[in-house]
Amino acid sequence: MTEKVQGPASYFPSIEKKYGQPIDHWMSHLDAVKDKKHMEQVDYLKTEHGMGHGHANAVVAVYRANNGLS
Repeated sequence: MTEKVQGPASYFPSIEKKYGQPIDHWMSHLDAVKDKKHMEQVDYLKTEHGMGHGHANAVVAVYRANNGLS
């Protein structure tokens, strides 16, 4: 039985559908601003890539968790 994805990653299917790129694409873009704070990274995805706030926040939250950033 497959467990339902919860938390920020639950947005990933809709992010991939809306923006036409896999999540790895967005994670690699965040490498360019890895030293920035959470909200600075969110703003980067919003301003440079046209991502909505909720989607950008979800991607950043998972990126930071996967890279040991607080």
